[in-house]
Amino acid sequence: MLGGMKDAPPAAQPALSPAVTSPALPQNILSIQSWVAYGHVGNAAAVFPLQRLGFEVWAIHTVQFSNHTGYGAWTGAVFPPEQVADLIDGIEARGALGDCNAVLSGYMGSEGTVAAVVDAVRRVRVANPGALYACDPVMGDVGRGVFVRPELPDLIAAQAIPEADVVTPNQFELELLTGHTVDTLEHALEAARALRERLRAGGPRIVVVTSLVRSGAPEGSIETLVVTDGGAWLCRTPLLPLDPPRNGTGDAIAALFLGHYLRGGDAAQALSLSMSALYALLQRTHVAGTREIQLVAAQDEFLKPARLFEAQQVG
Repeated sequence: MLGGMKDAPPAAQPALSPAVTSPALPQNILSIQSWVAYGHVGNAAAVFPLQRLGFEVWAIHTVQFSNHTGYGAWTGAVFPPEQVADLIDGIEARGALGDCNAVLSGYMGSEGTVAAVVDAVRRVRVANPGALYACDPVMGDVGRGVFVRPELPDLIAAQAIPEADVVTPNQFELELLTGHTVDTLEHALEAARALRERLRAGGPRIVVVTSLVRSGAPEGSIETLVVTDGGAWLCRTPLLPLDPPRNGTGDAIAALFLGHYLRGGDAAQALSLSMSALYALLQRTHVAGTREIQLVAAQDEFLKPARLFEAQQVG
């Protein structure tokens, strides 16, 4: 005490903060597909939904076009297959391949690109044996027939399908891959089960058949079928009068199904959530009257669809 002044009390010690737990890091998906500057197909339809579901997406583009080819005219370039391998080299050099949880592939425009994608899958699995490969075997569609190079269906069937854990063919592609006619539910189940047997042994072996139109289904509906080792489920939604059919819907559903499956590990739940999200996306597109799917406007539906279409077990 000096001059009648009291000594200042000792400074209070800061309270110890409780231990802070680092949040779990997002899962990582390597997506190898086409890209367009305008609109939404390929990676331009897959990357954003996956990001909204909470995934980091490492996008490798096989082409860079001004717009999708459904317009009949476009500009841009097809990238050489060597570029895919070169980009994988760069990711590997960062030591990141072991953190890759899944690979997603879509349109593969050449023999070299098929080989490059399969090589990328194998390199990821060396670093992370638990990584899944989801193959959207883009080859053709009902009404359009085969719209890729004539040699590609056989190459995809011989090289990509045996490496895949999840495949997402549309009805036409399922017929093309299996040689089965798919016009009833029983035929669809038979074809999907035949395709399952050709997927990678040791994986979940999931076949997702999109755009299924069959006899016996309610008029004005469209269905998606998923077949796993645990059974088969069907999800039915109203068929919206979109003419012409919108490009990019197959790319979006492949991404949404993979994302929901990685999040929950339940194929039936992933089917219900992804198809409900896709319906909301297409409904918004129909109301807007736009040629391109309304991917950004419908983004809240990807995680939690407002209207849920349940998956019904059928086999």
